[in-house]
Amino acid sequence: MPAYRSPSRRLRRSRGALLAGALASTAALILTGTGTAVAAPPAPDEPVRSGHAWMGAGTRIEQGPASTGGVTPMDTSGVQGIDVSHWQGAINWGSVKAAGIDFAYMKATEGTTYKDSRFSANYTGSYNAGLIRGAYHFARPDVSNGATQANYFASGGGGWSKDGKTLPGVLDIEHNPYGAMCYGLSTTQMRTWINDFYNTYKARTTRDAVIYTTAGWWNTCTGSWTGMAAKSPLWVAHWGTSSPNIPSGFPTWTIWQYSATGRVAGVSGDVDRNKFNGSFARLQALANNTA
Repeated sequence: MPAYRSPSRRLRRSRGALLAGALASTAALILTGTGTAVAAPPAPDEPVRSGHAWMGAGTRIEQGPASTGGVTPMDTSGVQGIDVSHWQGAINWGSVKAAGIDFAYMKATEGTTYKDSRFSANYTGSYNAGLIRGAYHFARPDVSNGATQANYFASGGGGWSKDGKTLPGVLDIEHNPYGAMCYGLSTTQMRTWINDFYNTYKARTTRDAVIYTTAGWWNTCTGSWTGMAAKSPLWVAHWGTSSPNIPSGFPTWTIWQYSATGRVAGVSGDVDRNKFNGSFARLQALANNTA
């Protein structure tokens, strides 16, 4: 027969468990809020919650977590940049600049309803620290047409001004982290979606949207489309290699995301590392639309 436990004893134990859980939750919130400890993105075998994707969330599925190590030793030559979202928590942008980072992109929006919770802080903080900064939109071709999302992005942080510090906005279109690789669209439908986004974004901002993608996704989901090669600068994602594969039609890359597990002073934990294909003066020209 089980040992008898008095109601008062059980109550004391329940209160103790509740108090311990509350304290643990409070501590986690405090740590996350101050940026001293950051919640890592979901593990590769865990689902990504809608609205919480990041630049590379789909690339990780396509290229595999084993490829995230990037170039070893870290390639810090040339013009270096990072891309961030709320997953990096609070960032010390002064330290990032002092570490030799010249440019940064941060997630602004996703789909038609989600704005990254740290976008405003990152966008302002990077600017004030002297970095050339820009915003990106995580595409969701499964929830609306491209024009709707371009308008949402342009109104939600993806605008542009000729101030020497603002880069054109990025269409982050990659392997769907929520389901079917190509978001349920045919290659013809995907081409239309991308073109509608591009045209709407340019009408709103006067700038050509940069396209972030991988060779594998682009060639599969657009049917190796060459229609954007003369319009959009290419930001290619290819980790763990000394030279990236380029999607069909694009002559070369403008930005290369070469690691998803980089480290930079001022950022807690892993951060995507990127390289600009050119001099700092050329980066400034891209920002000023004089390239």
